Amino acid sequence: MTQENPTILVTGGAGYIGSHTVYALKKSGYKVIILDNLVYGHRDLVKSVLEVELIEGDTNDRQLLDKLFSSRDITAVMHFSAYAYVGESVKDPAKYYRNNVIGTLVLLEAMLAASVKQFVFSSTCATYGVPKTVPIPEDHPQNPINPYGESKLMVEKILSDFNNAYDLRSVRFRYFNAAGADPSGLLGEDHNPETHLIPLVLQTALEKRESISIFGTDYPTGDGTCVRDYIHVNDLADAHVLGLKYLLKGGNSAVFNLGNGNGFSVKEVIQTAERVTGKNIKAIECDRRPGDPPVLIGSSDKARQILGWEPKYPHIQDIIAHAWNWHQKRHK
Repeated sequence: MTQENPTILVTGGAGYIGSHTVYALKKSGYKVIILDNLVYGHRDLVKSVLEVELIEGDTNDRQLLDKLFSSRDITAVMHFSAYAYVGESVKDPAKYYRNNVIGTLVLLEAMLAASVKQFVFSSTCATYGVPKTVPIPEDHPQNPINPYGESKLMVEKILSDFNNAYDLRSVRFRYFNAAGADPSGLLGEDHNPETHLIPLVLQTALEKRESISIFGTDYPTGDGTCVRDYIHVNDLADAHVLGLKYLLKGGNSAVFNLGNGNGFSVKEVIQTAERVTGKNIKAIECDRRPGDPPVLIGSSDKARQILGWEPKYPHIQDIIAHAWNWHQKRHK
């Protein structure tokens, strides 16, 4: 390993955000090893697009981690291996605490044993809960309203303690709604089950589903539907590379929001998707879901100022157009 070309271990690198970040790391000249249990990751994309080493395994497997760290000269770890379905976390919290919290703790202990002390963590705006102010700053109180958000907050607290006790430095990214796909159409969002609005809308445009549900039309917003901050997945990936560079240059542990700073309502997303696809998208208005805040928008000023991050694709039309390009190729 040279200082100019370090090796980065990316857990969950075969998943949605992880794969786009691996792609960005490769473009920036880093060597990458992916560790993924492939529960939600895609082996075919690693093989055909990313073309990096894939180790199939779990972050709970300490023996595998020790072998991995002892046989490779790993400089830093990017950690995307998490379960992220809010509803499932309420029904099966044990699954979330075991994977998201214990799995991360095992990984951190293996890192310390190997003297690897630079860690980029995929956190979430779900740690804030229902916002008191919008846009949400990093010092907003953290009061998660589901086990998924709690599991991420627990890891954030562990990282603070590990920084103080063991000098393990971390960048924690709290993102808002990741969306879109690489403009090349080679990578994109492919979850099963799918719960995110934009791919569900595009699946409706592709006639893979009959309609899209709008949960609540009586919110105190411009058109009565929930407003969310959608951030292009490539912009997220770029931020992770900048966060890594910040740590490699000796930066202190820090937390950053990643969002556009703009909000788009459910109806705006559907209308934009109709323009992009040229299709009529059937929407059915339903009752509100419990726990859905009316507006979630993040302030990313800190990431812009400290990391020099600037979203390349802030417009919802571009985000949806890139996703549409991917979905048409993926779901022929």
